[in-house]
Amino acid sequence: MNIAENSVASIHYTLTDGEGKVIDTSEGQEPLAYLHGAGNIIPGLEKALVGKTVGDKFKVSIPAAEAYGVRDDSMVQELPSNMFSGIDKIEVGMEFHAETEHGLQVVTVTKVEGDNVTIDGNHPLAGVDLTFDVEVADVRAASAEELEHGHAHGAGGHHHH
Repeated sequence: MNIAENSVASIHYTLTDGEGKVIDTSEGQEPLAYLHGAGNIIPGLEKALVGKTVGDKFKVSIPAAEAYGVRDDSMVQELPSNMFSGIDKIEVGMEFHAETEHGLQVVTVTKVEGDNVTIDGNHPLAGVDLTFDVEVADVRAASAEELEHGHAHGAGGHHHH
């Protein structure tokens, strides 16, 4: 069976950035199971997996635009620290959920200077070209329940609702 719309594929992968630094890997873990065509994984990787079958191994480079998007400088803001009430010490790297015009989004603190806090709403990998080393471990038809829920269930997928 080949990977296509409404199939559940399980893949082993190693993700590296432009400098070859490993960002994430499934090595030593269950393979990642995803429902093809449901937007569960980044568009560039989903595109590269179409038609692949069990045992296929390949390497694919994905430009930022087809991964986590290009950086958007308008998503970087400087705020007064008193907007972060109830937090004793605001530090670089902290993540917060913020209500924005794009809905709820995760923002990361990138700079703290006196009473000013700079936050960035870009995904940490926005603007980064990614390379995936992939091995297809399994391909099967999705169940009606998986199609209804929009993601894979079972090993490597989602278990709880």
